[in-house]
Parts: sequence; C-alpha cells; structure tokens
Amino acid sequence: MELLKTALPGVLVLRPERFADERGFFSETFRHSWMQEAGLPTSWVQDNHSLSAAPGTVRGLHFQVPPRAQDKLVRVTRGSVLDVAVDLRRGSATFGRHVAVTLSAANWQQLLVPQGFAHGFCTLEPETEVLYKVSDYYSPEHDCGLLWSDPALGIEWPVAEEAALVSERDRRHPRLASLPDYFTMEG
Repeated sequence: MELLKTALPGVLVLRPERFADERGFFSETFRHSWMQEAGLPTSWVQDNHSLSAAPGTVRGLHFQVPPRAQDKLVRVTRGSVLDVAVDLRRGSATFGRHVAVTLSAANWQQLLVPQGFAHGFCTLEPETEVLYKVSDYYSPEHDCGLLWSDPALGIEWPVAEEAALVSERDRRHPRLASLPDYFTMEG
C-alpha cells in the first residue's frame, strides 16, 4: 500500500496494490497491521455504500461532531468522483482549506479523511458506487454538514450549482462563516 500526503495534514491518499491477470485482479484494500504500523486509524466499525445514478450528484459536505466524530476511509468501486475534504479545525493553519482528489475504480485510490474534516463528493460518471469505512457509528444527533457550494471554500466542483443533484438537506447546511467551533486545535 502506497501512502501519499496531501496539502492538508492528516488527509492522505492510499494506493492499494492490485495484482491483475487474465481473470481480473486481487487487491488488499485494508490491512489492520499496515494501518497500525503507519499510525493510521484502524478501528473501523461500519461500512457505508452509496450508489449515485447520475453524474453531477453531490453528497456532502458531511461530518459528525464529538463525541461521535468519525475518521473515514473512502474508495470507489465503480465509476469516479471528485472527493473533497475540508479542514474544520479552528486554530489549524489550514482551517477552511480543502483538498480535492479524483477517486475512481480505474485509479483504485482511497482517501483517508480524519476527524475534524468535512467530507463530500461529486460523481463524474453514471452509476458510481462509493464505499467507505467509518470509525464510529452513524449518530443522527451528531450528524452535521457544511454547505457544499459555499464560495468561501473555493472548491471547483465539476458541476454548476444549478445543475447539481443535491438533497434538500445538503442544500440547507450552513456556510463556513456560520459553522460553530465543533473542532479546535491549540497553538
């Protein structure tokens, strides 16, 4: 497994190795011992799976607040997405900044999104399937969001705001300037 840093400390791209032959391929997409040796989260308690039928479907930007905050390990098994993580840690040198990575079935990359970051994606192809592990169970009382189209974030989504397929809930999330200090860093 190859590990690549991004512009946001803690947000990492993982590249599992694939072994291909005429039958197809085999890949270890997660190995507890490897993650543990690399100092990465290893306590995954829930797997989530989404299917988005149309390109331009936006899901996010989502996060859970303490004490039920979640690390996420995201991958795509069919199609492709622009996957985004936004730093929500007040006091962080990268607060409000984001990284955007293309995850696809073809490139087989994964994105590790730690606690303190909002996460979302936009599908680039029809019938895109996203799978992700989380380090804490879904908790409706701790589930929050950030407005995906907030201009202050500077995210260059691959779909115009008026053309995006977005849930009503995701359209009502607050902008970064109105978001409470759910996550803070000292120093």
